[in-house]
Amino acid sequence: MPLRPPRPLAPAAVLVLALAAGCTTVGGSADRAGPTHELSAGELRAAAVADADLGPGYTVTVMTPGHGETGSGGAREVSDVPACQPLLDAVTPAAAAAGASPSRGPEGPYAETGLSVARAADPEGGVYGGLLGYRPGRAARLQSELEKLFGPCASFSSTAPPPPSDRSRKAVRTRHRLIRDDTPTPGGVDAATGFTLTNESGSVVLSQRAVVVRVGQVLAVFTTVGVGARPAAAPDERIVRQQAAKLRAAQTAR
Repeated sequence: MPLRPPRPLAPAAVLVLALAAGCTTVGGSADRAGPTHELSAGELRAAAVADADLGPGYTVTVMTPGHGETGSGGAREVSDVPACQPLLDAVTPAAAAAGASPSRGPEGPYAETGLSVARAADPEGGVYGGLLGYRPGRAARLQSELEKLFGPCASFSSTAPPPPSDRSRKAVRTRHRLIRDDTPTPGGVDAATGFTLTNESGSVVLSQRAVVVRVGQVLAVFTTVGVGARPAAAPDERIVRQQAAKLRAAQTAR
C-alpha cells in the first residue's frame, strides 16, 4: 500500500497521538534545561517556527490540525503486530482517523499546531510536522513508549482491505521495515528520536523519515518522504534547531 505525502501534523505526530491512547505510566528522562511553564494553545501556535527564523529561501505554513485533511477513502491498514499499529496510523492518518481515532483525553495533547516548511533550493524536500503540548511529565513518557517500538517493529507486515469502491479486488499485504536513525540531540532539546519507516512491497521503495524532539512539555515532530532512488532525507537540521530554540524560549519566558 503506497505511502502518501504527509499532511501537517501527520506521520510522527499521529504516531505520538496513537501512543498516547494506549500508553501506561513509565518513567521519563528529566528535562535538561530546568523547569518550564505550560504553554497555552495560542502560545504554542505563536512558538511555531516562521520564515524569518530560518532565513532566505524558506517558506513556513502554520496550520490548524486537520485543516486540508482530505483522506483517501481507503479503509484502515492493519498490522499483524498490534504494537506496530501506531506506525501504520502515522503513515495513513486519514484512514486511521476514520477507523479508530486516537483518544485526545487527559493522556493526549491539550494543544496542537501543524506546520510545513518548503525550501526554494530543494522543492521536493519539504518538511512536515507538528507541535504537541502535554501536561507535565507526559511528553517524556510518550517518548519512552516510542523508544520501545524499535524491537518488535523492526520488520512487520500489514493487510489493507480493498477500497469501498471496488470490493472485487483482493486485500493487499505489505512488508514494512523500521530503522532507528542516529539522531544528534541539538542544544536546548531534552531528547531526540529518529527513525525511518520503509514500505518494501512493490517495485518502488517508499519511505518516511521522522525526528521527534522533546523540549520541556512539548513534542515537536518533523517528517520527510522518499520515493525510489530518492530516499527520505533527514529533516533539515536548521528547522529542527530553530524550532527547538523557539519552544525553549517560549516555555522559559515569564
